[in-house]
Amino acid sequence: MPKINLKTVAYSTIRRKIVTCEYAPGSFLNEEILTGELKLSRTPIRDALSRLEQEGLIEIKPKKGIMVMPLSTDTINMIFEVRMLYEPYILLNYGPLIPTNSLKEFYHIFQHKDVKSECALNNDYVYDLDSAFHSLIINACPNIYLQQNYNQIQTQDARFRYMTGDVDSCRLEDTFKEHLNIVCSCLQNDWKKAAEKMNFHLEQSKQASFSLIFNEMGLQSIYL
Repeated sequence: MPKINLKTVAYSTIRRKIVTCEYAPGSFLNEEILTGELKLSRTPIRDALSRLEQEGLIEIKPKKGIMVMPLSTDTINMIFEVRMLYEPYILLNYGPLIPTNSLKEFYHIFQHKDVKSECALNNDYVYDLDSAFHSLIINACPNIYLQQNYNQIQTQDARFRYMTGDVDSCRLEDTFKEHLNIVCSCLQNDWKKAAEKMNFHLEQSKQASFSLIFNEMGLQSIYL
């Protein structure tokens, strides 16, 4: 029986609870509670917390505790600033490295997907599909440092999705169309157009993200 790596268990468990917002943004944790909850000693807990702080998911505040990093409009701005720099750039410079078979699979999905179907109304399915599509593009880039930076952005984006909850059906339909337009441009080897379509998609997604935040706060969905 393989030996269980307690540091990995602590890291994976705490990270999952942060990403799914079980540990809410802006809340405070402490080592004593974590050791009791996870039934682990302080050593793997401290190792996990150190890694999570490096990833920007927590901040260890002396004499105060461990704060789960909050999510704000500034966070959303920064997430999309990075995405709008990376994703169109990758399409322009590394688009031909994206597997054609994978693009055809996504074409079939986005071409025929009924947004009112049971699977399309499942938040996890929608998030996984969206993540898989964008990861296909990011993974085409051979620059491992760019991929590492993007993975950190994806984690923060996942936290935001869990925080805001349900997917808007109108936005879901638009997202499928925007993804389809990107895929079609890729299959035509028109990488400039694909980058433009990606930029448009990310801008629309950013607007939708702000609308979700404002709706959560009971405000009008206006930004900038």
